[in-house]
Amino acid sequence: MKRSHSTRKHGMIWTFAGMDRDQAMSSQVRISYYGQKENAPIEGAWLYLTCVIFVPDPFVFPLQTQWTWGPDGQGAVLLVNCDRDSPGAKDMDSAYPYVQSYADLEDMSLMILRSQGPSAIFADYKLVLHVSVSDVDKVRVFHASGEYLHVLGSHKRSYIVDRPSGEEEDTFYVEGLAFPDADFSGLVSFSVTLLENAPDTPVFTDTVVFRVAPWIMTPNTLQPLEVFVCRDSNSNADFLEAMRALVRKANCKLTICPEVENQHDRWIQDEIEFGYVEAPHKTFPVVFDSPRDRGLKDFAFQRILGPDFGYVTRVPPRGHVSSLDSFGNLDVSPPVTVQGKTYPLGRILIGSSLPRSGGRRMTKAVRDFLYAQKVQPPVELYSDWLSVGHVDEFLSFVPAPDRKVPLTR
Repeated sequence: MKRSHSTRKHGMIWTFAGMDRDQAMSSQVRISYYGQKENAPIEGAWLYLTCVIFVPDPFVFPLQTQWTWGPDGQGAVLLVNCDRDSPGAKDMDSAYPYVQSYADLEDMSLMILRSQGPSAIFADYKLVLHVSVSDVDKVRVFHASGEYLHVLGSHKRSYIVDRPSGEEEDTFYVEGLAFPDADFSGLVSFSVTLLENAPDTPVFTDTVVFRVAPWIMTPNTLQPLEVFVCRDSNSNADFLEAMRALVRKANCKLTICPEVENQHDRWIQDEIEFGYVEAPHKTFPVVFDSPRDRGLKDFAFQRILGPDFGYVTRVPPRGHVSSLDSFGNLDVSPPVTVQGKTYPLGRILIGSSLPRSGGRRMTKAVRDFLYAQKVQPPVELYSDWLSVGHVDEFLSFVPAPDRKVPLTR
Protein backbone atom coordinates (compact mmCIF):
# COMPACT_ATOMS: atom_id res chain seq x y z
CA MET A 1 0.00 0.00 0.00
CA LYS A 2 1.34 3.43 -0.92
CA ARG A 3 0.64 6.32 1.42
CA SER A 4 0.84 10.06 1.04
CA HIS A 5 2.50 12.45 3.48
CA SER A 6 0.07 14.44 5.63
CA THR A 7 0.52 17.33 8.03
CA ARG A 8 -1.53 18.40 11.02
CA LYS A 9 -1.76 21.85 12.54
CA HIS A 10 -2.14 22.36 16.25
CA GLY A 11 -5.67 21.29 17.07
CA MET A 12 -7.64 18.04 16.85
CA ILE A 13 -8.66 15.63 14.09
CA TRP A 14 -11.45 13.23 14.97
CA THR A 15 -13.25 10.59 12.87
CA PHE A 16 -16.96 10.07 13.45
CA ALA A 17 -18.88 6.93 12.53
CA GLY A 18 -22.58 6.89 11.65
CA MET A 19 -22.70 10.21 9.77
CA ASP A 20 -23.52 10.35 6.10
CA ARG A 21 -21.81 12.74 3.73
CA ASP A 22 -24.69 15.22 3.83
CA GLN A 23 -24.49 15.56 7.61
CA ALA A 24 -20.79 16.29 7.96
CA MET A 25 -18.12 18.51 6.49
CA SER A 26 -16.09 15.65 5.04
CA SER A 27 -12.55 15.42 3.69
CA GLN A 28 -11.77 12.56 1.34
CA VAL A 29 -8.70 10.32 1.44
CA ARG A 30 -8.21 7.75 -1.36
CA ILE A 31 -6.52 4.51 -0.36
CA SER A 32 -5.03 2.31 -3.11
CA TYR A 33 -3.96 -1.33 -2.70
CA TYR A 34 -1.14 -2.84 -4.81
CA GLY A 35 0.03 -6.37 -5.42
CA GLN A 36 3.67 -7.35 -5.02
CA LYS A 37 4.46 -6.92 -8.75
CA GLU A 38 1.61 -4.72 -9.88
CA ASN A 39 2.16 -1.14 -11.06
CA ALA A 40 -1.55 -0.35 -11.08
CA PRO A 41 -3.77 -0.57 -8.00
CA ILE A 42 -5.77 -3.77 -7.68
CA GLU A 43 -8.29 -2.20 -5.34
CA GLY A 44 -9.22 1.19 -3.97
CA ALA A 45 -11.24 2.75 -1.19
CA TRP A 46 -12.34 6.16 0.01
CA LEU A 47 -12.04 7.21 3.64
CA TYR A 48 -14.22 10.13 4.72
CA LEU A 49 -12.90 12.20 7.64
CA THR A 50 -14.82 14.73 9.67
CA CYS A 51 -12.54 17.29 11.28
CA VAL A 52 -13.24 19.37 14.35
CA ILE A 53 -10.54 21.92 15.22
CA PHE A 54 -10.36 23.88 18.47
CA VAL A 55 -7.73 26.59 18.87
CA PRO A 56 -7.67 28.98 21.87
CA ASP A 57 -5.77 31.75 20.10
CA PRO A 58 -4.26 34.56 22.24
CA PHE A 59 -3.99 38.00 20.74
CA VAL A 60 -0.94 38.44 18.46
CA PHE A 61 0.84 35.27 19.54
CA PRO A 62 0.45 31.75 18.13
CA LEU A 63 -0.85 29.07 20.44
CA GLN A 64 1.85 28.01 22.91
CA THR A 65 1.83 25.69 25.89
CA GLN A 66 5.24 27.00 27.02
CA TRP A 67 6.25 30.60 27.72
CA THR A 68 9.84 31.76 27.08
CA TRP A 69 11.61 35.07 27.73
CA GLY A 70 13.80 37.08 25.39
CA PRO A 71 13.78 38.49 21.85
CA ASP A 72 13.41 34.98 20.45
CA GLY A 73 10.90 33.93 23.10
CA GLN A 74 7.23 33.31 22.62
CA GLY A 75 4.02 33.55 24.59
CA ALA A 76 1.07 35.82 25.32
CA VAL A 77 1.19 38.75 27.78
CA LEU A 78 -1.48 39.81 30.26
CA LEU A 79 -1.73 43.11 32.17
CA VAL A 80 -2.87 43.54 35.75
CA ASN A 81 -5.88 45.84 35.37
CA CYS A 82 -4.71 48.06 38.21
CA ASP A 83 -5.69 51.50 36.92
CA ARG A 84 -9.01 53.32 37.44
CA ASP A 85 -10.61 54.27 34.13
CA SER A 86 -14.02 55.26 35.50
CA PRO A 87 -13.88 58.64 37.29
CA GLY A 88 -16.65 57.70 39.73
CA ALA A 89 -15.09 54.39 40.77
CA LYS A 90 -13.71 54.05 44.29
CA ASP A 91 -11.21 51.28 43.55
CA MET A 92 -8.99 49.86 40.80
CA ASP A 93 -10.73 48.36 37.77
CA SER A 94 -9.64 44.86 38.77
CA ALA A 95 -11.80 45.14 41.91
CA TYR A 96 -15.01 44.99 39.85
CA PRO A 97 -16.30 41.74 38.25
CA TYR A 98 -17.65 43.53 35.19
CA VAL A 99 -16.44 45.68 32.29
CA GLN A 100 -16.94 49.31 33.24
CA SER A 101 -16.12 51.04 29.96
CA TYR A 102 -14.37 50.71 26.62
CA ALA A 103 -11.24 52.15 28.25
CA ASP A 104 -11.43 49.34 30.81
CA LEU A 105 -11.68 46.79 27.99
CA GLU A 106 -8.57 48.22 26.28
CA ASP A 107 -6.45 47.16 29.27
CA MET A 108 -7.40 43.51 28.72
CA SER A 109 -5.84 40.89 26.43
CA LEU A 110 -7.84 39.35 23.63
CA MET A 111 -8.32 35.57 23.45
CA ILE A 112 -10.23 33.92 20.59
CA LEU A 113 -11.58 30.37 20.67
CA ARG A 114 -11.94 28.96 17.15
CA SER A 115 -14.06 25.83 16.76
CA GLN A 116 -14.38 24.56 13.20
CA GLY A 117 -16.57 21.57 12.43
CA PRO A 118 -20.12 20.39 11.77
CA SER A 119 -22.77 21.88 14.03
CA ALA A 120 -24.40 18.47 14.45
CA ILE A 121 -21.48 17.32 16.57
CA PHE A 122 -22.38 19.72 19.39
CA ALA A 123 -25.67 17.98 20.04
CA ASP A 124 -23.68 15.22 21.74
CA TYR A 125 -20.55 17.11 22.80
CA LYS A 126 -19.79 20.37 24.58
CA LEU A 127 -16.87 22.78 24.85
CA VAL A 128 -15.65 23.74 28.30
CA LEU A 129 -13.19 26.59 28.95
CA HIS A 130 -11.45 26.20 32.31
CA VAL A 131 -8.62 27.44 34.51
CA SER A 132 -6.69 25.69 37.29
CA VAL A 133 -7.46 26.09 41.00
CA SER A 134 -4.12 27.79 41.55
CA ASP A 135 -4.80 30.41 38.85
CA VAL A 136 -8.50 31.08 39.38
CA ASP A 137 -7.94 34.08 41.67
CA LYS A 138 -5.20 35.57 39.47
CA VAL A 139 -7.33 36.35 36.39
CA ARG A 140 -10.81 37.24 35.20
CA VAL A 141 -12.29 36.40 31.77
CA PHE A 142 -15.20 38.07 29.98
CA HIS A 143 -17.12 36.55 27.06
CA ALA A 144 -18.05 39.05 24.34
CA SER A 145 -21.46 37.64 23.42
CA GLY A 146 -23.80 40.59 23.06
CA GLU A 147 -22.58 41.77 26.46
CA TYR A 148 -19.34 41.24 28.33
CA LEU A 149 -20.25 38.38 30.63
CA HIS A 150 -17.88 37.42 33.46
CA VAL A 151 -17.37 33.70 32.82
CA LEU A 152 -14.04 32.61 34.29
CA GLY A 153 -11.62 33.46 37.07
CA SER A 154 -12.26 35.18 40.39
CA HIS A 155 -13.74 31.94 41.83
CA LYS A 156 -15.25 30.75 38.53
CA ARG A 157 -13.26 27.72 37.35
CA SER A 158 -15.11 26.62 34.20
CA TYR A 159 -17.49 27.85 31.52
CA ILE A 160 -19.51 25.90 28.95
CA VAL A 161 -19.15 27.69 25.62
CA ASP A 162 -22.40 27.85 23.65
CA ARG A 163 -21.76 27.41 19.96
CA PRO A 164 -24.63 28.80 17.86
CA SER A 165 -25.05 27.16 14.48
CA GLY A 166 -22.69 28.55 11.88
CA GLU A 167 -20.47 30.50 14.30
CA GLU A 168 -16.84 29.41 14.51
CA GLU A 169 -15.27 32.03 16.81
CA ASP A 170 -15.84 33.13 20.39
CA THR A 171 -14.12 36.27 21.66
CA PHE A 172 -12.91 36.60 25.24
CA TYR A 173 -11.15 39.40 27.12
CA VAL A 174 -8.71 38.55 29.91
CA GLU A 175 -7.54 40.80 32.75
CA GLY A 176 -4.89 40.13 35.35
CA LEU A 177 -5.77 40.46 39.02
CA ALA A 178 -2.36 39.82 40.62
CA PHE A 179 1.27 40.65 39.94
CA PRO A 180 3.94 37.95 40.15
CA ASP A 181 4.95 37.37 43.77
CA ALA A 182 6.55 34.80 46.04
CA ASP A 183 3.54 32.47 45.68
CA PHE A 184 2.76 33.25 42.03
CA SER A 185 5.13 32.77 39.07
CA GLY A 186 3.07 35.04 36.82
CA LEU A 187 2.13 32.19 34.45
CA VAL A 188 -1.57 31.47 33.89
CA SER A 189 -2.94 28.60 31.79
CA PHE A 190 -6.34 28.41 30.09
CA SER A 191 -7.60 25.13 28.67
CA VAL A 192 -10.47 24.15 26.41
CA THR A 193 -11.84 20.60 26.62
CA LEU A 194 -14.26 18.76 24.37
CA LEU A 195 -16.58 16.63 26.53
CA GLU A 196 -18.93 13.88 25.48
CA ASN A 197 -22.26 14.72 27.11
CA ALA A 198 -23.33 11.39 28.56
CA PRO A 199 -21.35 10.80 30.61
CA ASP A 200 -19.03 13.84 30.76
CA THR A 201 -16.01 12.17 29.20
CA PRO A 202 -13.01 14.29 28.10
CA VAL A 203 -12.14 13.68 24.46
CA PHE A 204 -9.50 16.32 23.86
CA THR A 205 -7.91 19.24 25.73
CA ASP A 206 -5.80 22.12 24.44
CA THR A 207 -4.04 24.78 26.52
CA VAL A 208 -2.65 28.30 26.09
CA VAL A 209 -0.31 30.07 28.53
CA PHE A 210 -0.22 33.78 29.42
CA ARG A 211 2.34 35.58 31.54
CA VAL A 212 1.28 38.50 33.71
CA ALA A 213 3.43 41.49 32.75
CA PRO A 214 5.86 42.46 35.55
CA TRP A 215 6.06 45.83 37.26
CA ILE A 216 9.13 47.55 35.74
CA MET A 217 10.83 50.34 37.66
CA THR A 218 12.09 53.38 35.72
CA PRO A 219 15.56 54.91 36.33
CA ASN A 220 15.99 58.61 37.00
CA THR A 221 18.20 58.95 33.90
CA LEU A 222 15.08 58.90 31.70
CA GLN A 223 13.45 62.11 30.50
CA PRO A 224 11.04 63.24 33.26
CA LEU A 225 7.33 63.57 32.50
CA GLU A 226 6.03 64.74 35.88
CA VAL A 227 7.68 65.86 39.12
CA PHE A 228 5.96 65.45 42.50
CA VAL A 229 6.89 67.64 45.50
CA CYS A 230 5.29 68.57 48.81
CA ARG A 231 4.44 71.99 50.15
CA ASP A 232 5.58 72.43 53.74
CA SER A 233 3.99 75.60 55.10
CA ASN A 234 6.18 78.49 53.94
CA SER A 235 9.46 76.83 54.85
CA ASN A 236 10.12 75.48 51.33
CA ALA A 237 8.65 78.31 49.25
CA ASP A 238 12.04 79.09 47.67
CA PHE A 239 12.53 75.40 46.85
CA LEU A 240 9.13 75.21 45.14
CA GLU A 241 9.87 78.31 43.08
CA ALA A 242 13.18 76.83 41.96
CA MET A 243 11.39 73.60 41.03
CA ARG A 244 8.87 75.52 38.90
CA ALA A 245 11.71 77.08 36.93
CA LEU A 246 13.43 73.71 36.55
CA VAL A 247 10.35 71.82 35.27
CA ARG A 248 9.61 74.61 32.79
CA LYS A 249 13.11 74.16 31.43
CA ALA A 250 12.66 70.38 31.34
CA ASN A 251 9.24 70.78 29.69
CA CYS A 252 7.46 68.52 32.15
CA LYS A 253 4.59 68.78 34.63
CA LEU A 254 4.91 69.85 38.28
CA THR A 255 2.44 68.43 40.82
CA ILE A 256 2.53 69.97 44.31
CA CYS A 257 0.96 68.05 47.16
CA PRO A 258 -0.53 70.59 49.61
CA GLU A 259 -0.22 70.36 53.37
CA VAL A 260 -3.81 69.25 53.78
CA GLU A 261 -2.92 66.11 51.83
CA ASN A 262 0.65 65.46 52.96
CA GLN A 263 -0.16 66.13 56.64
CA HIS A 264 3.28 67.72 57.16
CA ASP A 265 5.03 64.68 55.63
CA ARG A 266 7.32 66.18 53.00
CA TRP A 267 9.36 63.04 52.17
CA ILE A 268 7.47 62.04 49.04
CA GLN A 269 10.48 60.13 47.65
CA ASP A 270 10.17 57.81 50.66
CA GLU A 271 6.47 57.16 50.05
CA ILE A 272 6.20 56.24 46.35
CA GLU A 273 8.17 54.84 43.41
CA PHE A 274 7.22 54.87 39.74
CA GLY A 275 7.26 52.10 37.18
CA TYR A 276 5.11 50.73 34.38
CA VAL A 277 3.55 47.62 32.86
CA GLU A 278 3.71 46.74 29.18
CA ALA A 279 2.04 44.36 26.75
CA PRO A 280 1.96 44.42 22.94
CA HIS A 281 -1.43 46.13 23.00
CA LYS A 282 -1.04 48.56 25.93
CA THR A 283 1.47 50.28 28.24
CA PHE A 284 0.71 52.45 31.26
CA PRO A 285 2.57 53.75 34.35
CA VAL A 286 2.03 52.18 37.76
CA VAL A 287 2.88 53.82 41.07
CA PHE A 288 4.26 51.55 43.81
CA ASP A 289 3.09 52.74 47.24
CA SER A 290 5.47 51.90 50.09
CA PRO A 291 4.34 50.36 53.41
CA ARG A 292 5.88 53.34 55.20
CA ASP A 293 2.40 54.93 55.66
CA ARG A 294 3.01 58.22 57.35
CA GLY A 295 1.30 61.49 56.38
CA LEU A 296 1.43 60.69 52.64
CA LYS A 297 -0.07 57.20 53.00
CA ASP A 298 -3.24 58.01 50.97
CA PHE A 299 -1.68 60.30 48.36
CA ALA A 300 -0.85 57.68 45.71
CA PHE A 301 -4.23 55.96 45.86
CA GLN A 302 -6.30 59.12 45.99
CA ARG A 303 -4.36 61.44 43.68
CA ILE A 304 -2.21 59.33 41.31
CA LEU A 305 -4.37 56.26 40.62
CA GLY A 306 -6.59 57.10 37.65
CA PRO A 307 -7.22 56.48 33.94
CA ASP A 308 -4.22 54.64 32.49
CA PHE A 309 -2.27 55.15 35.72
CA GLY A 310 -2.10 52.03 37.88
CA TYR A 311 -1.42 51.39 41.56
CA VAL A 312 0.24 48.59 43.52
CA THR A 313 1.34 48.21 47.14
CA ARG A 314 2.65 45.57 49.50
CA VAL A 315 1.97 45.56 53.24
CA PRO A 316 3.96 43.35 55.64
CA PRO A 317 2.14 41.04 58.04
CA ARG A 318 1.21 42.71 61.32
CA GLY A 319 2.13 46.06 59.77
CA HIS A 320 5.67 46.09 61.19
CA VAL A 321 7.97 48.36 59.14
CA SER A 322 11.41 49.91 59.59
CA SER A 323 13.18 52.88 58.04
CA LEU A 324 14.52 50.58 55.31
CA ASP A 325 10.95 50.07 54.03
CA SER A 326 10.81 53.66 52.79
CA PHE A 327 11.37 53.96 49.05
CA GLY A 328 14.33 56.24 49.40
CA ASN A 329 15.81 52.80 49.97
CA LEU A 330 14.71 51.63 46.51
CA ASP A 331 16.50 52.57 43.31
CA VAL A 332 17.25 51.11 39.90
CA SER A 333 20.26 51.36 37.63
CA PRO A 334 20.11 52.30 33.95
CA PRO A 335 20.66 49.44 31.46
CA VAL A 336 23.92 47.75 32.41
CA THR A 337 26.20 44.87 31.41
CA VAL A 338 27.99 43.01 34.21
CA GLN A 339 30.54 40.25 33.56
CA GLY A 340 29.18 39.70 30.07
CA LYS A 341 25.51 39.55 31.15
CA THR A 342 23.25 42.33 29.92
CA TYR A 343 20.38 43.78 31.94
CA PRO A 344 18.48 45.87 29.38
CA LEU A 345 16.10 47.26 32.02
CA GLY A 346 18.78 47.76 34.66
CA ARG A 347 18.88 46.20 38.13
CA ILE A 348 16.93 47.20 41.23
CA LEU A 349 19.03 48.37 44.18
CA ILE A 350 17.89 47.82 47.78
CA GLY A 351 19.65 49.02 50.91
CA SER A 352 20.12 46.22 53.44
CA SER A 353 22.24 44.90 56.28
CA LEU A 354 25.30 42.69 56.09
CA PRO A 355 24.57 38.95 55.79
CA ARG A 356 24.12 37.25 59.16
CA SER A 357 24.46 40.58 60.97
CA GLY A 358 20.90 40.62 62.29
CA GLY A 359 20.51 44.22 61.17
CA ARG A 360 17.62 45.94 59.43
CA ARG A 361 16.30 44.74 56.07
CA MET A 362 13.50 45.85 53.77
CA THR A 363 10.34 43.94 54.67
CA LYS A 364 10.01 40.53 53.05
CA ALA A 365 6.66 41.42 51.45
CA VAL A 366 8.31 44.13 49.34
CA ARG A 367 11.52 42.19 48.64
CA ASP A 368 9.54 39.14 47.51
CA PHE A 369 7.50 41.30 45.14
CA LEU A 370 10.60 42.91 43.61
CA TYR A 371 12.43 39.61 43.13
CA ALA A 372 9.34 37.98 41.58
CA GLN A 373 9.21 40.51 38.70
CA LYS A 374 12.43 38.87 37.34
CA VAL A 375 13.28 41.44 34.68
CA GLN A 376 15.35 43.71 36.99
CA PRO A 377 17.06 41.23 39.38
CA PRO A 378 17.61 43.12 42.67
CA VAL A 379 20.99 43.74 44.27
CA GLU A 380 21.08 44.29 48.04
CA LEU A 381 23.68 46.84 49.17
CA TYR A 382 24.95 47.47 52.69
CA SER A 383 23.16 50.60 53.94
CA ASP A 384 22.41 49.69 57.56
CA TRP A 385 25.52 51.61 58.65
CA LEU A 386 23.48 54.80 58.13
CA SER A 387 21.02 56.08 60.72
CA VAL A 388 18.15 56.28 58.20
CA GLY A 389 19.66 53.51 56.07
CA HIS A 390 18.50 54.49 52.59
CA VAL A 391 20.45 53.57 49.48
CA ASP A 392 19.74 56.99 47.92
CA GLU A 393 21.76 58.62 50.70
CA PHE A 394 25.02 57.44 49.17
CA LEU A 395 24.33 56.40 45.56
CA SER A 396 22.52 57.75 42.52
CA PHE A 397 22.86 57.67 38.72
CA VAL A 398 23.25 60.61 36.37
CA PRO A 399 23.62 60.72 32.57
CA ALA A 400 27.22 60.81 31.36
CA PRO A 401 28.41 61.61 27.81
CA ASP A 402 30.72 58.59 27.51
CA ARG A 403 29.66 55.89 29.98
CA LYS A 404 27.28 55.10 32.84
CA VAL A 405 28.84 55.87 36.21
CA PRO A 406 27.39 55.88 39.75
CA LEU A 407 27.50 59.16 41.64
CA THR A 408 28.59 58.57 45.24
CA ARG A 409 28.78 61.00 48.09
